[in-house]
Amino acid sequence: MDLWISMTLAAAFCQNLRSAFQKQLKDRLSTWGSTATRFVYAAPLAIAVLLALTLGRGAPLPNLSGQFFAFALVGAVAQVLATGLLIHLFSRANFAAATAFTKTEPIQAALVGILLLGDALTLPTLLAIITSIAGIILISLPQGKHGKWRPDGALWIGLLSGACFAVSSVSLRGASLSLGDANVVLSTSTTLAFVTVVQSALLLVWLRLREPGQTARLFGAWRHAGWVGLIGFLGSMAWVAAFTLKDAASVKAVGQVEILFTLVASRLMFRERVSLLEVAGILLLASGVVAIVLLSR
Repeated sequence: MDLWISMTLAAAFCQNLRSAFQKQLKDRLSTWGSTATRFVYAAPLAIAVLLALTLGRGAPLPNLSGQFFAFALVGAVAQVLATGLLIHLFSRANFAAATAFTKTEPIQAALVGILLLGDALTLPTLLAIITSIAGIILISLPQGKHGKWRPDGALWIGLLSGACFAVSSVSLRGASLSLGDANVVLSTSTTLAFVTVVQSALLLVWLRLREPGQTARLFGAWRHAGWVGLIGFLGSMAWVAAFTLKDAASVKAVGQVEILFTLVASRLMFRERVSLLEVAGILLLASGVVAIVLLSR
């Protein structure tokens, strides 16, 4: 198995597990407090790994260009917004459905390209888009027998979260690649160390100014939140490494395996009832996304 595939599978698993822990923390922390756990507890780990590489092993720190800082800052902010929106979505949809909504980024990109840029709409692309839209409708159908489908707040929040995750993944890939000839581990560690420090600073300032009590709760929940930071750090390392080794489209296609992890977590960890319609919708959405990604290569 190629290294980038192993990294992607590990990243998808870690991301799913981290999101599950953050959903559990939502009962003790606010949305932004729960969001902060991913970055505040991951930053020391990212810095430690970078110091071990540069000071412990003597690896020279890569040259940080203006391009690196631009990509890294955009990616940092987008990832914070995407994570916060996802955690907020957990209070409006079950774990599997909420996560599935955020996986619509390739579909959004394809539709924007067709509508605004005049990209060619081939029959396979059209079928993939229709499949994904059908999946979204099934996921968001009301549970009652006589409920009528209509786009609700959960759908729009999920779509916006997916768009922010897309901006984040592309930007972090750009930041890592801008470091030139640095090896994958060093470029990944450098990018994550800078990004997580920026994210932690932004969120701690926000909590201090807007939600003062959350800062104490954030550090008071260290036993649980520490796992979020560790798992999130490992997942981020794996994602950035995969995006550095392989094109984003291939990584995103393999990364759709997270949908299967969310179905398991929703049932086993949260005892949520995932309806047959939701399962069908999630699988249709994932199939359409994978098709769009592969067709765009």
